[in-house]
Amino acid sequence: MTSAYTPRPQSRTSHLGLSNKQLNKITGTIENVRRNRQSKSSSSLSLGAEHTKSELNRLDTTKAGTRGGAVNGHPVNPIGTLEEPSFVAESTFVRAPLNPRVASRVVTGPLPTISSKGKEKERDPSSLHGISLEIQEALVLEDLLSVLMGVAGTYIVVHPSFDPEYSTGGIPFYVTPTLDPSLRDVVERILPLATYYTAICDFIQIRSQLECGLVNHALCASIRDMLKDYLTLISQLEHLFNTSPSFTLQKLWFYVHPTLHTLSCIHSLTVELLKADDTNLLGVDENEETDDEVDEIDAMNEELGLGIAKKKLEVPNSFTQSPGIIKGGEVVTILWERMMNMSGDPTAHELYRIMFQRASLPYSQMLERWITTGHLRDQYEEFMVKESKFINKGIMESDYNDDYWERRYTLRDGSAVSGQQTGVPKARSEGGRLPGGACIPPILNVWKHKVLLAGKYLNVIRECGIDIPPAVVMDENVVMGDDKFYNAIEDAYTHANKTLLELLVKDQQLIPRLRSLRFYYFLTRSAFISAFFENARAELTKTAFRGASLSRLQSLFDLALVGSDDMNAAFRGDVRLSLAKVGLYDFLQKVLSVDGGLPGIGDAGALGQILNDDGVQSKGKQVRSKDKGEKDKDTPQVALDAITLDYTVKFPLSLVISRKTLLHYQFIFRFLFHIKSTEQALSDMWLDHKSRIWTTRTKHQGLEMWKLRVIVLRGRMMDFVTQLLAFVTGDILEMNWGRLETKLEAAETVDQILKDHTDFLQSCLKGCMLTDTKFLKTLQSLLHTCFRFTVYSQKLTKSLESTTNAVEKKDPALIDSHMKKQWDLLRKFEVNFSHMLRSLMDKVQFEAQNEPTMVPLFTRLTASQPRILPPL
Repeated sequence: MTSAYTPRPQSRTSHLGLSNKQLNKITGTIENVRRNRQSKSSSSLSLGAEHTKSELNRLDTTKAGTRGGAVNGHPVNPIGTLEEPSFVAESTFVRAPLNPRVASRVVTGPLPTISSKGKEKERDPSSLHGISLEIQEALVLEDLLSVLMGVAGTYIVVHPSFDPEYSTGGIPFYVTPTLDPSLRDVVERILPLATYYTAICDFIQIRSQLECGLVNHALCASIRDMLKDYLTLISQLEHLFNTSPSFTLQKLWFYVHPTLHTLSCIHSLTVELLKADDTNLLGVDENEETDDEVDEIDAMNEELGLGIAKKKLEVPNSFTQSPGIIKGGEVVTILWERMMNMSGDPTAHELYRIMFQRASLPYSQMLERWITTGHLRDQYEEFMVKESKFINKGIMESDYNDDYWERRYTLRDGSAVSGQQTGVPKARSEGGRLPGGACIPPILNVWKHKVLLAGKYLNVIRECGIDIPPAVVMDENVVMGDDKFYNAIEDAYTHANKTLLELLVKDQQLIPRLRSLRFYYFLTRSAFISAFFENARAELTKTAFRGASLSRLQSLFDLALVGSDDMNAAFRGDVRLSLAKVGLYDFLQKVLSVDGGLPGIGDAGALGQILNDDGVQSKGKQVRSKDKGEKDKDTPQVALDAITLDYTVKFPLSLVISRKTLLHYQFIFRFLFHIKSTEQALSDMWLDHKSRIWTTRTKHQGLEMWKLRVIVLRGRMMDFVTQLLAFVTGDILEMNWGRLETKLEAAETVDQILKDHTDFLQSCLKGCMLTDTKFLKTLQSLLHTCFRFTVYSQKLTKSLESTTNAVEKKDPALIDSHMKKQWDLLRKFEVNFSHMLRSLMDKVQFEAQNEPTMVPLFTRLTASQPRILPPL
């Protein structure tokens, strides 16, 4: 039987081999042949009643046993009625296909009448009035075999309400109402099969486009193979129709009934896949920017220092655009859910299992390539992992941070290993699923982070120029969901993780690097800082960015480092001195005021925004975005308050020691440097108090009492600073560092190292009271009061000299005048320091009830309570 075509408008049949003109020509030819055959039958029956009767009488005289004669060349059966002209005996099936089935069947209806004008009334070619039940069954069988392949027949046609422009559910067929009701009931049971077939063919045509992705292509190939079996069944049924007179509608229904269930399952799947699609096939508005365009713009903004703050406030278009067509992981998810839901139907379960295996094969191949080589080939955004191509090794070398690790490769569903949700795409209105590759199949949901990290590890190794052969080769026969499939993921993850861990720890000397950071930033051996204070005393008192010279300070710092520690001499060249544009406490308070707490190392929100707003001068670069009115307010007055350290790290160590990580180290260093500078100033003041003017006793009791109160206040301040420094360095930093070293030795994964390092810095910041605004303000006031008191050291000494001279001259008026000023100034410092110290102790006592780390500080301050009480 020739290939069947259903005439459709140009918009729906553009994919067929024949044009509309050719299709109309073919259908017109078929209609003309049928019309000519009907007209010949009518002309042979145009005799009058008398002529018919005479002919019938003549037929009675014919020899018995003959099958029948002929009237005007037309055969007549033994009972005297004319046989249907289309059933004339022929030697071939082509000219008379129904002869084997109706050779002995006759037309029992009334003969056509002749009009008054001598012309026969034309009968509707689709009407079956006056045709026997057997002939009707044969004609409908012939039409059904064509309709089951999508070609409308004479008695079964396309429903008038069908509009191919707006319908994707297949072609509904309509059987002529003149068909016998018993036959019509069977035909209407079979007709949904034709609708399913046409709908599935349309689905295959639509989803075979390139934009639909590899998973859809594999699904269409699987369905196409099933349709080949269906067409084979139709051809076999056609053969039975041509060769077996006993082939009936009931037998046809018996043969196609199992196929009807199969195609109905496939049809329901195609309807679900098409139903959730948006009107726009690609799901992208022409006026909207694509993901790649957004990434390129963000990359340029980040290079210019303009991108982070914008990302804080704006949502990329890629997260608000239309979800688009169903593809990739979403198709695999739907097939898996249907296969699980149909466990009670063996036929449907096996059908969906086969389609799941075939459709998930491209997805499995992408996954295998990713976890074994680190290469991601996902042209149609079907896989769970997304690549941001603008983030590369070059950006990390210019501004080393963990963006490569955090943002180069991410999960499309927005989830991260840390548990945060970032960049979650818009879900579909139908079912609430995430679109495309963002919809991770349920069987891979618990493995998604290992899949992501396995490819990430291999990418880092590959960026270092190291080629690693795949340690795991997945068998082609392994199906997604098998135990072997999961074992392959676990083996690939373990291999990649061990390889990268060995690269970082052994080849890149991660542990010695972290120890050098501890040495320089935590001031474990502060001899070099004391030497730096002595050498750069004059330069540190100058105004930052204007009076102080960064190059001169760097030279003095390098000189102080010489001979300080031979263990860290290998990394001494990586430490550079820099000047921060904003004071430590102002910076921290701004960060805390934005997010309500110090952001994590992986958080680029408030931290990045404050960095962009305020800036840090490092490596000769400085970011400035403040107005002139605010600049003087935030800029440190002296270089002593702006000193910080910078550390040069290359890839791949920059994954662990990133820019955000170093910023947390700088917070701790600047806090310790402030305490050390205050301690150094109090020590210098102690040396001044050892001079003769302070140690010589006078006969003026009031002056001696004043000198004693000054020395006591200096001692109280020194005691507080010493206890605070001992608590921060000994009870917080060293204790946390010991725990970190233990964890690093037992770490088995790179992510465990990253997590332990992050937790270490967070614990240090919290223990140093840098994550709470109430502690920040109190500590700032206390240390500022102590440092300001040391600034007045020379003024106090000069005032003491003047008062001593007045005592020697025995001038009471002059003595009282000097003593009044001296006592007023001293009382201000005493009252301010005592009040802030008592406030700090109350806060520490309250916090120690919930935080065990604050107990040592409260114990230290309480032990020195008798000496720090304000004098009467």
